[in-house]
Amino acid sequence: MTLSVKETSITNFGLLIAFLLPGFVALWGVSYASDVVRSWLGASSDNAPTVGGFLYVTLASVVAGLTVSTVRWLAIDTLHHWTGVARPAWDFSLLQQNVAAFDVLVEFHYRYYLFYANMVVAIAFNTLMRHVAASPRPISLDWIDVAALLLSLVFLAGSRDTLQKYYRRGEALMAPRPR
Repeated sequence: MTLSVKETSITNFGLLIAFLLPGFVALWGVSYASDVVRSWLGASSDNAPTVGGFLYVTLASVVAGLTVSTVRWLAIDTLHHWTGVARPAWDFSLLQQNVAAFDVLVEFHYRYYLFYANMVVAIAFNTLMRHVAASPRPISLDWIDVAALLLSLVFLAGSRDTLQKYYRRGEALMAPRPR
């Protein structure tokens, strides 16, 4: 199967928003406690950003993004399922005849779900690290914490909506057929 440039760009964009961006936000949280990571981000006046630093940040963001996604699976997916988002009963024997349509659903709904839900986890981790690494401890809550909470709530609502759309539209493609 050969992908066109447009399809490759859409897939790459989906992976970028699903894993790399939330991973970067989590890595930024690590930089509050790690001088090495802070230097990769070019956050100190001594170290200007470098090509090597860019590579480290990119690779570390992917690893952090995959880790964030695992925590998302454990926490956010579970929360959505406990609060009424029903897992669909898909008949995967129907996937082969619907694979192109299913790929579109993944790129248009599931990748955005991953972004929104992963950002909830990444923002929470970033905020926690900001407080844990602060000196003197504990720092009081400020406008950054309020903004992080509000943004997390928006992302949580977005994640719920896109997961429901993904499940509902996937059900239309792969619902078990009566025999």
